[in-house]
Amino acid sequence: MGNYPTFILPSPVAVVSRWERLLVSGTLWFHAKVTLTEILIGLGLGTVVATFLGYLLAHSPLAEQLLAPFIVASQSVPTVAIAPLLVIWFGTGILSKILVCALIVFFPILVNTVVGVRGVGQDLRDLMRTLEASRWQMIWALEVPAALPALLGGLKVGATLAVIGAVVGEFVAADEGLGYLLKQGQQVYDTPQVFVGIGTLVILAQALYGIVGLAERTLSGWQDTDGR
Repeated sequence: MGNYPTFILPSPVAVVSRWERLLVSGTLWFHAKVTLTEILIGLGLGTVVATFLGYLLAHSPLAEQLLAPFIVASQSVPTVAIAPLLVIWFGTGILSKILVCALIVFFPILVNTVVGVRGVGQDLRDLMRTLEASRWQMIWALEVPAALPALLGGLKVGATLAVIGAVVGEFVAADEGLGYLLKQGQQVYDTPQVFVGIGTLVILAQALYGIVGLAERTLSGWQDTDGR
């Protein structure tokens, strides 16, 4: 292809052929399953913690003043710089990769949670109080439905970032996963394998984004977005 040797820039046929061999051998399925497990658990953990903390910050200006500087400071350090520390502290197994995923999805979901909860109209809150709604009824009948579009918007961003987090963790130290497959291909100049790993990661990210988008359309379908 052009003036580049095939081991640097392989043809599409070579990439497809390598993809097929990795699928048939089960290698790609195995590594994709490992990475997907890290992504899903890390995304779930990061979402739960970010949603809980975001709800707290949305309702407590004091908590926001105390915690916001630390949260912002934590985001100023690239995840790729934190990942080696997590590997040292929690080992080279799946736990360190899950924590990297959770860290990278934490901030966008946190911000969207705060924006969503604070976006609930005061007139609606007053109406719920007039109806003598309990605290739990206020949360589940008003705040969650009203804040849902913002929450799911943050989750869409988090779902794609979780893929990056898993690969970053696997790049640092791993013997399985798509990040390991990419690194292995790079070390032996198996460029078709690198393209296969990249393509599989793109498919995972697109699938996760699509699933959250489908949930967003389903759960937010009751809202009148056209203002009619």
